[in-house]
Amino acid sequence: MNRLFSWLLDFAYLGVLVLFSPLILYRSVFLGKYREGFASKFLGLVPRLEPLPAGKQRVWLHAVSVGEVNVLRPLLKRIREEKPHWECVISTTSLTGMQLAQKLYGADYTVFYCPLDFSWAVFRAVGRIQPNLLVLVEQEIWPNLFYAAKKAGAKLALINGRFGESGYRRYRRFRFCFRKVLKMLDLVAVQNETYAGWFHSVGAVGERIEITGSMKFDGAPTDRKNPKTVQLGELAGISETDIVFLAGSTQSPEESLALEVFETLQEDWPRLKLILVPRHPERFASVGHLLDERKANWIRRTELEKTDRRDFRVLLIDCVGELGAWWGLSRIAFVGGSMGSRGGQNMIEPAAYGAAVSFGPNTKNFRDVVELLLQNEAAVVVRDKEDMLRFVRKCLEEPDYRKNLGDRAAELVKAQIGATQTTLKHLAKLIDC
Repeated sequence: MNRLFSWLLDFAYLGVLVLFSPLILYRSVFLGKYREGFASKFLGLVPRLEPLPAGKQRVWLHAVSVGEVNVLRPLLKRIREEKPHWECVISTTSLTGMQLAQKLYGADYTVFYCPLDFSWAVFRAVGRIQPNLLVLVEQEIWPNLFYAAKKAGAKLALINGRFGESGYRRYRRFRFCFRKVLKMLDLVAVQNETYAGWFHSVGAVGERIEITGSMKFDGAPTDRKNPKTVQLGELAGISETDIVFLAGSTQSPEESLALEVFETLQEDWPRLKLILVPRHPERFASVGHLLDERKANWIRRTELEKTDRRDFRVLLIDCVGELGAWWGLSRIAFVGGSMGSRGGQNMIEPAAYGAAVSFGPNTKNFRDVVELLLQNEAAVVVRDKEDMLRFVRKCLEEPDYRKNLGDRAAELVKAQIGATQTTLKHLAKLIDC
């Protein structure tokens, strides 16, 4: 890759920006998106860090949004314990990713918005951060950022690497462009053999590809008695006798389906409670409106600390970053983003807690995890409302079925743990020579 190619990319990015400017403007004005971090994203005005003394290394970790930000938790813990001479800084792209990163890491690490892949922005950002190692999570491939980091002498790594099927097809179609970009990577740490083959086929150097497993298994809490889950359970007045059906990371119309299932069962099962956790904050209001329309006995998460009311049957989680802990209260789980074209969301967390896990048929983003769960009879696919109703009813009527399904899921997650330690070992080879 050279400077001419970098400039051509700038022109292409600007063209896309102009093409989608009406949509971007609409989302900015009416949904509050894209407003924050303008100077960092478009101008590369990220925090200016001082050069490190001899013997220290600076590692820039980039996690695009909430899922990737969570993936970093076990890795940062390991780095703090085993690599105290590494100074880590963390960037993200989305508003929700920034909110969670600030909440989890803001007290201990420099957190900032990653620049968009314009050459002027990324070169300025790299000059301000001065990383020895740039680490990107899962499938973040940005040519100008890679080029700027390499020009500055930094090593490049992609960790927890994976492709969705549609993403892989796109990279295959334009592999003549991406081949040079992927060859800049010093390490491609992927989740399984399938992804290793896919990355190699689109240009990654075979000798630099390592199969480490999925770090998402390492970050999943398994103890239902963890302090955060216990705190939330007490706040919501959820007792040991309550049976929580939680629909998490949902999109339209998944909240409506879960609500209809709950409405069908609530009279026969007075201890059944429904918790809804929409994937995107901008949908909190519309889901609340749906609950009002259906005259549900419900309350918002943000109201729990302001009222003594605990007679509700439906709880809407209208805040970001708590889903992982709420899963620990669920006995029956539906993982959203799986009924439409989204491709599914992370089903590892409810599985790790031993919930009876279900999801829709469209889970291409987590195909490897889904295959493992289904092969081990540790989850169930529900294709529509009738399937979901049958599943939840069976979990209520047959406690042993619910428990055995959850136990198999929890055991499977425990068996996969270890990817973080392997990943750290490979990262250390790049800068601890």
